[in-house]
Amino acid sequence: MSTMSGAQHADFATPDETRSFGHGHLDIIRVDGGMIGRFQLEPGWRWSNDVKPIAGTDLCQNDHFAYQVSGTLRVRMADGTEFEVGPGEVAHTPPGHDAWVVGDEPVTMIDWGGATHYAER
Repeated sequence: MSTMSGAQHADFATPDETRSFGHGHLDIIRVDGGMIGRFQLEPGWRWSNDVKPIAGTDLCQNDHFAYQVSGTLRVRMADGTEFEVGPGEVAHTPPGHDAWVVGDEPVTMIDWGGATHYAER
């Protein structure tokens, strides 16, 4: 991260931290005390298969506020509601969900809300 005159910027090319899990990883950068995550999820990724063993919860308990760069992600909430998020869309996904990559295109997603404790070991 670079700081000049109180302004800051960071680059995902050199993340502050990378958390790896089955079929994907999360790159984290820190800017002005906040954390921003870039999820890169490969076809076959599913939270309940690839991250649940790390989280130790039945459903994802992170509160995501994210911009979808590429790929399609399907989300199922605890109440059974399902929706898909695709490129160019912004989604807020509260705690209590499962999610998976749909199709053969990797998902890249920028998350301003749910990266802080995601897949921490």
